[in-house]
Amino acid sequence: MRAVIRRNGALVVDQMAAPVPEAGQVLCKTLACGICGSDLHALDHYDYMIDQSDRIGGISHMKKGADTVFGHEFCCEVIESGPGGSRFKAGDRVVSIPGLVTPTGFETLGYSSRIPGGFAETMILSEMLMLDVPNGLSAEHAALTEPLAVGEHAVAKADAERDHVPMVVGCGPVGLAVIASLKARGIGPIIACDYSPERRTAAQVMGADVVIDPAQVSPHDSWAQLGVPGSRAEGVMAAAMGKDVRRPLIFECVGAPGVVAALALAAPGGTRIVVAGVCMETDKIEPLVLISKEIELRYVLGYTPEEFGASLRNLAEGVTAYAGVITGVVSLDETPGAFVRLQTDKSQIKILVAPGK
Repeated sequence: MRAVIRRNGALVVDQMAAPVPEAGQVLCKTLACGICGSDLHALDHYDYMIDQSDRIGGISHMKKGADTVFGHEFCCEVIESGPGGSRFKAGDRVVSIPGLVTPTGFETLGYSSRIPGGFAETMILSEMLMLDVPNGLSAEHAALTEPLAVGEHAVAKADAERDHVPMVVGCGPVGLAVIASLKARGIGPIIACDYSPERRTAAQVMGADVVIDPAQVSPHDSWAQLGVPGSRAEGVMAAAMGKDVRRPLIFECVGAPGVVAALALAAPGGTRIVVAGVCMETDKIEPLVLISKEIELRYVLGYTPEEFGASLRNLAEGVTAYAGVITGVVSLDETPGAFVRLQTDKSQIKILVAPGK
């Protein structure tokens, strides 16, 4: 089969052996697979990610010097089941949590040098992790289940409540997923900020109420007019006077050095900052700033099976506008160029790979 392979630090399109399903697994044809920011990171920071996994006691299934096929945001069509059969039949459209259950444990699809991810013509999935695509949802939109679930998880871990005023910093796919998830839960008003006009427009489509270009005005200027006190002391005074007091909640979805520290310095006292952006460099914070202002940091990753399923339902039932993040669909041959576009052109948001294109 044909696949986009990371080889010697670059992406190449080449032939490779098709995977063969074992018991409990299903062979599928890849219909659509999104390019994630983590794929961009893995292309350029491949060895670093392996080393970091070793440092924290994890198990990386990517191997230094080995060919690896990325892709973990996918929708597939069932071809056949492994020995013993399954509840799925040929032609079914499915999505799955991107992992494969093997006799030796759980292996993450898209970050394995042994099992190809979604930038290939075929994949093997674990039946126990697969979900049918409902309501005639298109393959392109179903492939957004995984990134939308990342936003759903960030909002859940934030313990976002109705008295919060959320600010989303960075309106790429993760930030937009956060906005969509906040909107679906009825939490707002939502402040969104990004330097890209296209991403600011997408934030409005997702449901952001206040959209800001940080090159023109500080997003923190919006807190007061939305009922958020500038300090804990102001909040106590306002509450004592019987005024409505809202709580600040920031989602950091940029992942660049210095962003968390800058947010902590500028945010109102008592702000909870949820860090969903993945910084691939050593960063630093000033503890005295966070302590003095009682800034709370929460780091989030991935999602639960329940959040994954809820995200699929929200897409299928039209609860969310997240389908609007797609800015392009490319073939396998066009995929290396699409990586470059996503790295250099911030008007691009989510590009999908369609191996059959």
